[in-house]
Amino acid sequence: MLKTLKKTFLMAFALTAVMPAAAQDLIANQAPIDRKMRAVDSIQLNQLLESEVTVTSPAAQLYDDWNNQYVGRQTTLPDSFLIDLRGFAMPSPSRQITSNFGARWGRQHKGLDIKLNTGDTIYAAFTGKVRIVRYEAKGFGKYVVIRHPNGLETIYGHMSKQLVTENQEVRAGEPIGLGGSTGRSTGSHLHFETRLCGTALNPALMFDFYNQDVVGDYYMFRKSTYNQESIAATRLRGVGGIGGTDNTDYAQLAQQQTQQPTTMQPARANTQRSSSYHKVKRGETLYAIARQHGITVDALCRMNRITKRTVLKPGQILKYN
Repeated sequence: MLKTLKKTFLMAFALTAVMPAAAQDLIANQAPIDRKMRAVDSIQLNQLLESEVTVTSPAAQLYDDWNNQYVGRQTTLPDSFLIDLRGFAMPSPSRQITSNFGARWGRQHKGLDIKLNTGDTIYAAFTGKVRIVRYEAKGFGKYVVIRHPNGLETIYGHMSKQLVTENQEVRAGEPIGLGGSTGRSTGSHLHFETRLCGTALNPALMFDFYNQDVVGDYYMFRKSTYNQESIAATRLRGVGGIGGTDNTDYAQLAQQQTQQPTTMQPARANTQRSSSYHKVKRGETLYAIARQHGITVDALCRMNRITKRTVLKPGQILKYN
């Protein structure tokens, strides 16, 4: 043991003897320098991240206030605005729309009604911050409003229970409430709205509930063409359209839609006939689902805009071709 210690000491001594004095000083002083630099780097990194969020978040360009009271207080709506739909999660696995966006019973229905059962989980559509968690007896019932970095605000109404609090940060796909029939409602459903600067936009322009997907990576809002696009989207994805109710004869509707003038319809009709879906069961993994349908995990992730580390939920709908 003593011989080993002597040998180690002699080697260390020899090493420092041949090392330049400057290098020895650097080693001696490195630890406190590293600690100071790490502190400086952390401060600069946080400042950089904060400034980047401010610059790159479209929501920061649209809203100059934050309150937990007003749902639809309108601000200046831009003539055009590109909405990033990537990183989405469907607010409900239900595919059945029971009421469209637009005029209804002599008043404007500002969202889509999605059929679900009391107690069904409702999910945040995008990552964001919860702005309002309230109860409105003659309207939304128990509802939640979330503001998202992409500029949208989403509203979830008629819940039986809210699972989030105001000013809470949430991620896309995180549970925010349970389905119900509170407020002005005639049956259990989710009232789902998408708003830009307080103005309600037709969710069917962005979300395809039947196919459990968004319509694309982006949606370009334009004041000049919005009304026509909204009408076309309702025909295509609303009640009675392709991707409408579950008991509809879709083959017949696809044939009817292709005879109508909207240029988007033939492509959607073809997609509807060729797409297939898998409903996730408890305990299933991406690997098991991919193997069951004869595709790779990478392909399954690409088609559903998820990663290999995504946690699957029972009842979740996955596209596999």
